[in-house]
Amino acid sequence: MMNTPVKVLETPRLLLRRLVPDDLDALYVLYRDPEMRRYFPAEGASPDRTLTYEETKEELEWFLNGHPRHPELGLWATILKETGAFIGRCGLLPWTIDGQDEVEIAYMIDKTYWGQGLGTEAAQGIRDYAFTQLGLTRLICMIYPENKASTKVATHIGMTFEREAVDEHGPYHIYSMTRM
Repeated sequence: MMNTPVKVLETPRLLLRRLVPDDLDALYVLYRDPEMRRYFPAEGASPDRTLTYEETKEELEWFLNGHPRHPELGLWATILKETGAFIGRCGLLPWTIDGQDEVEIAYMIDKTYWGQGLGTEAAQGIRDYAFTQLGLTRLICMIYPENKASTKVATHIGMTFEREAVDEHGPYHIYSMTRM
C-alpha cells in the first residue's frame, strides 16, 4: 500500500495522481450519484448505474498501481490544486474495439464543479501526457450519443467524430485524434 500518492501530471488548476486507498469515500460519493453515473455502462451496476461501496472499492483497488495490464494507464484521482479537494477521476483506459487496440481518454468531474472547464482542462492534460510522455499516436473517447457535455470536451481537445459503434450496452460514438 502506497503512503505517498504518485503524481501523474499537472495542469494549471489540477493535479492528477494515482488513486490511493484513502480516496475510497470521495470516489464513492461520485459513483453513488445517479446523475454522475448517467452515461456509464450499467454492467454490474444497479439499474440507475450507481455502484455500491464494495463495487467502488473493487474499482479503486483495480487501479491503485495503474491499469493491471498497462501500468502507465489507468484512472487517476483528480485534485483541485487550489483547495486540495478530490473532484473526480480521469485517465487513460485500454480497450480492444473490433480487434483494434485503442486508448480512451476518460474523464469524470464532480457535478458541483461542472461548467468551469475542468473536464476540458483534465482531458487536454491527459492528451498531452499520452502523446508526449507515453508516445501514443492515437486516442479515442467513447461517448453515449446523448452525452452532450462529454462530446463538447472531446471536440474542445481536438477530437472529431469518427463513427457510431454498438456493444453489449448499446450504441455509442467514437471520437478520435492522432498525434500530429
